[in-house]
Amino acid sequence: MDAIDDVPSTDDVPATSKRKNPLLVWLNDCDDYLAEMLRMDGRGDYTSDTCYKCGSAPALFRCDDCCDMQLYCGDCTVHNHLRCPTHRIKEWTASFFIATSLKKLGLRIQLGHATGESCILPRKSYNDNFVLIDTNGIHEMAVDFCGCETSQTHTKQLLRMGWFPSTTVDPRTAATFRLLHHYQILSFESKASAYEFYHSLVRISDNVGLINKVGDRYESFMRMVREWRHLKMLKRFGRGHDPVGVSGTKEGECAVLCPACPQPGKNLPPDWKQAPKAKQWLYSLFVAIDANFRLKRRNISSDEVDPSLSEGWSYFVEEKKFKSHLKEHLSKTQEKSSCSNHNAVNMAETKLSQGLAATGVGTVDCARHNFKRPNGVGDLQKGEKYINMDYLFFSTLRNNCLDVLNVSYDIACQWHKNLWSRMKSLSESYHISYLCVFIRFFVPKFHLPAHVNTCQTLFSFNFARFVGRTDGEAPERGWSNINPVASSTKAMGPGCRRDTLDDHFGDWNWKKVVGLGASLVYKMREAVIEKADHEAAFQEFNAAISADHRSAWTVEMEKWEENPNDTSLTNPLECKSIQITQAAARLKLVQMEAEELARGIDLSLHPDISPSVLIALGLDLEEEQRRVRAVSEGMGLHVSDTQKGTLTRMRNVLRRKIETWRGAQALYMPAVQILAATVVPNPHQPFESAEDIRLWLPSNLKGKPCDSRLQDHEWDLRYAQAHDALEELRQCLRVHCSMLTFKREWVRGQGANTRAQNALARVHARQVACTKRYRVAWEALKTLAPLLKKVGWRGRLQDLKDEDVKPLVDPFSQETEGRRRLTWIWMMTGVDTGSDGGDVDGVRVEWCKSRARALRWAEEIELLQEEMRRVLQFFDWHANWWDEQQDRLVCETAAQREGLIAYANKQAHIRRQLASRFRVLWAPYFPQISHPSSSLMSGAIPSLDDTQFPDLMLPASCA
Repeated sequence: MDAIDDVPSTDDVPATSKRKNPLLVWLNDCDDYLAEMLRMDGRGDYTSDTCYKCGSAPALFRCDDCCDMQLYCGDCTVHNHLRCPTHRIKEWTASFFIATSLKKLGLRIQLGHATGESCILPRKSYNDNFVLIDTNGIHEMAVDFCGCETSQTHTKQLLRMGWFPSTTVDPRTAATFRLLHHYQILSFESKASAYEFYHSLVRISDNVGLINKVGDRYESFMRMVREWRHLKMLKRFGRGHDPVGVSGTKEGECAVLCPACPQPGKNLPPDWKQAPKAKQWLYSLFVAIDANFRLKRRNISSDEVDPSLSEGWSYFVEEKKFKSHLKEHLSKTQEKSSCSNHNAVNMAETKLSQGLAATGVGTVDCARHNFKRPNGVGDLQKGEKYINMDYLFFSTLRNNCLDVLNVSYDIACQWHKNLWSRMKSLSESYHISYLCVFIRFFVPKFHLPAHVNTCQTLFSFNFARFVGRTDGEAPERGWSNINPVASSTKAMGPGCRRDTLDDHFGDWNWKKVVGLGASLVYKMREAVIEKADHEAAFQEFNAAISADHRSAWTVEMEKWEENPNDTSLTNPLECKSIQITQAAARLKLVQMEAEELARGIDLSLHPDISPSVLIALGLDLEEEQRRVRAVSEGMGLHVSDTQKGTLTRMRNVLRRKIETWRGAQALYMPAVQILAATVVPNPHQPFESAEDIRLWLPSNLKGKPCDSRLQDHEWDLRYAQAHDALEELRQCLRVHCSMLTFKREWVRGQGANTRAQNALARVHARQVACTKRYRVAWEALKTLAPLLKKVGWRGRLQDLKDEDVKPLVDPFSQETEGRRRLTWIWMMTGVDTGSDGGDVDGVRVEWCKSRARALRWAEEIELLQEEMRRVLQFFDWHANWWDEQQDRLVCETAAQREGLIAYANKQAHIRRQLASRFRVLWAPYFPQISHPSSSLMSGAIPSLDDTQFPDLMLPASCA
């Protein structure tokens, strides 16, 4: 900062601003930077005509890549670059520098010998024209292969030089190992295509297109990149250490496994099968299924022309078996959805596929840690058909020996039906012993609000025991990483695309492995805080509940939790009461009047309109006024005659209705005539618009005398109107949120977006109307309450503020599900406190949800502890596995054996370093964290140790 403070400030930039912004400071030195860059286009301080090294020959050549701006003669330049043959050389022409090459200066690269040694039988490359691609450009090289008796093949000579040949026979092009590694990492991080990368190298070599004579090597580069990806995969999974070799690779063997998921034989205790029921849930596997329709592939090339280099060795399923199964069962009709109108189900046959060989991919992921699972990825030919997703699901679970399985899928409520009967169409090796495995199906939390109410409890992670804070949305988080690759993979052949995506999925998994230390400790910190908060909230809530209710609700909730697949049990999370509606309130008032008439009591002053009907008609007119006002306000500045005519007709009809109603109102409310006479007309508007006419209902009389019976009627109808408005508002918010999410994810194109936007505008208009209706009802209730001496009437009703109008699950909210605080409109029980017990019903639901939240956070802590333990044990197992690889293969040479041992030691060292680092990160939480079944869990929240795990059973809906 001292150097920055000493810089003099300019006239237009304050000194304080310059000290804070180095970029503004740099502006003062911009001329100096520019001058130095221009100076480098000349010889600078090195203007001697003779070579600095030999002192005799002319100094004409300078290297752009060496840390030396000195000029040398041609021979010295060649000698200086025996070990740097890809450096770029410039030649001084007496007035400027031009590009030349080391090949033109006479540099020849001798392979098969140490640098500087000569070969007695050198053999030039084909036509003495060899091209080497490096990170600094594309270079013409003069290469001599060794022709001695003990020489290796040309391919091996190039590989031992660190150059990757483009062909195995008579190679004429190669790429350096550092270039291939550089591009592989760059493609992972930036998703740059091979085409973009290669042509950036072309421009580095020759940005004007005048001197590059090496020809187009793009196809060679693509081939080398693909082979490099494949070899790196095989190397990282120990295939080079296996005596069987590459051909012995098994399906799914080259996939990066999730260290935190249960892996029998790798990170589970030896006696995990004998664990008590209270602990069995800790060894459950969480998987999530989803589809991605961005990863399309055009209908170009074929598997015969462009086969995959692996046969289902990593994430994609083996293609021949997959296509054979699809061909055999593709004609089967898929049943329609009985839940919401799920496009994934109902439109599986109609997905646009013209010109496409694959409309996308389906995947099966680890639901808690977002890892792609081995053999869990496959192409979709149409939409998200069951036949495709079934194959991927059973393929990734082959050889699974776990006893508990939790499956998340956004259409799980439909997909899981008849799953076991569909399983029979697969070969025996894919079958799951579902009678011996406890399997539960869930819908991801973000997708759940789009389902019907029944699904929102039966398939919810929030209310199921032994799932912690799992949300099931893992695949969605991974799409943002892989979607940018779609622009390049959609034009690839089938094999190249699968190999490329396999490589990207592998890198994604590896980054997840490296990040487990930070991610798990972040989750643990959050869980500890949230567990304490939600337990305290529940205990406070629980203390206010009577002992009888507490006991009954606990029994009811535990019975439902322990039998999650028994649909015959009553769901304690669903309200059993009848909602208050305007229609119900009107019916009740009419029935009361009928009873009075039967007893000979008639208080009506009008032959056709009773007091209750008068008030009900007044509310209807009030609503019609709002509709006409909305039409009037919605017209722009330039209104057509047709629009004016429509509005005028609406006003005339409304005015006639109000005048008719006023005749009956004068009989019941004489004070209205006095109030109407005191209204001062607007001088700028001779005729009052129908929507602005004051109706003077009892709540608007401003203390004027009014029959209390009319006030009672308005109170009942307003109270019901408020509940009606809130219910419609909630429906609008649900629809608006669902439509907005669908538009964002699936709607493309100007026409489709315009139609979607218009639909959203209509829903929003209804939402605004509901908000206004509720606020009018709320003000009327506040006015009538003291007149009628209503005490404790508000109950769940509150003043509706703009910040209260939020959807149940806001897709744009930054709050997580566990910390989400519902606005009061979503905590309505739908009934008033009364003798019918409706309020108790609503309290019961909220009590069950509060209890579930506290339990989920308690489970999350115990599950995270187990995952931390599993990660450390997995790293220990993997390190020992690499130690064992050292002596598996009998090597022909000492150098080969040394390389095998060195690589195995390095990999084992990496795992031990990761384990050591994670232990330090997790030290404050593992294993010193207090057990979830602490004293805080006593009482209404059962201890996890005391809770029996549900008996294994066949899901009733899957039988």
